[in-house]
Amino acid sequence: MLFRLILPLVFLSLTTSAREPVKADASKLAAIHEAMDKAIAQKQAAGIVTLAIKDGQVIHLDAAGSANVAKQRAMKTDDLFWIASMTKSVSVTTIMTLVDEGKLSLDEPASKWMPDLGKVKLQNGQPPARPITLRDLMSHTAGITFPKRAPSDGAISLKAYAASLVKTPLSFEPGSAYEYGFGITIAGRIAEIASGKPFDELLDERICQPLGMKDTTFHPDEAHRARIAQTYKMDDETHELVPGYNPFVTSDVSVTHMTEPAGGLFSTAEDMGKFYQMILDGGVWQGKRIVSEKSIAEMTKPHHAGGKELSYGLCWFVNIDGTRPTPMMPVGSYGHGGAFATNGWVDPKNKLVTVFMVQNVLVPNSNQPRDTFHRLVNEALGIELPKLPAKK
Repeated sequence: MLFRLILPLVFLSLTTSAREPVKADASKLAAIHEAMDKAIAQKQAAGIVTLAIKDGQVIHLDAAGSANVAKQRAMKTDDLFWIASMTKSVSVTTIMTLVDEGKLSLDEPASKWMPDLGKVKLQNGQPPARPITLRDLMSHTAGITFPKRAPSDGAISLKAYAASLVKTPLSFEPGSAYEYGFGITIAGRIAEIASGKPFDELLDERICQPLGMKDTTFHPDEAHRARIAQTYKMDDETHELVPGYNPFVTSDVSVTHMTEPAGGLFSTAEDMGKFYQMILDGGVWQGKRIVSEKSIAEMTKPHHAGGKELSYGLCWFVNIDGTRPTPMMPVGSYGHGGAFATNGWVDPKNKLVTVFMVQNVLVPNSNQPRDTFHRLVNEALGIELPKLPAKK
């Protein structure tokens, strides 16, 4: 508990350059733990890890509640979480390093690397008016249909799974609409083809190793598995939190789930903080270029489909006027959430990174503690947020 009390006063720097100490309201930062305890008491979560980084300095890192209720294991700040779709932002950044090197292109026909994409048809049996591009795949505007669940899910290779995704007729003309789905999975397979390496190895080599993200992996080993936070759901009858099914936590370490660029990573708050800080710092980590500023701009700008601005870039959600996927963060900020209520967010204007880790499935009001955490961080730093648009 001593660490929790000291950390807001002695800020830890993630960068090598000297920076002025961050001015923050210590009482507001201290209130985060109390607020998370309250959310846990209200059964909005079993356990939560929260992290805030301002100007490259860790101003808050805390754990509340339990990682495993039945075993009476308290949540720790270095516990692992299945981060689900937060994976997409890490995957797209990996792919964009290949774009930086000229091995891939955002706007050429993606069939250049995966010929089966040139054979896709619309639901009426006609070919699309234009080819699918890597940009389409990574902005959810390609028309790739959300796949039905199958017994083979997670059991086949990325190569085989991507091939199965492109056999289904497109939901719409490429670029004409937005449908959240598995385009990044196909893009991950294209990255394998362009690089000649399995995607899990490519991501580890391009992102995790340079950033020291030693606890981020598609395939947790025995040591990692011992630190994975239990998933919880709410029982329909008792309204108590009970263990929930997580398809990515396999029965034993020798049984591996397929590498899934759309949502397969496990990670910690601290590891994800490093990743988001690298993005905030323009693609540089401790003096080493990881990804170009141009690629970051492409990933984090609102894209368009059917003549409409989206609150989505290339595998990054973006807060825009009128639509804020993460409501307690300002317009112009960006990040991504995960299916089990995890969230990572970057506010470039205020040089702020936040990470919220939890393992909830079918738990009502799961986003309330996240929003409270964001509000308290912003209040501690004196950041005034724009008002939410009135509900119609």
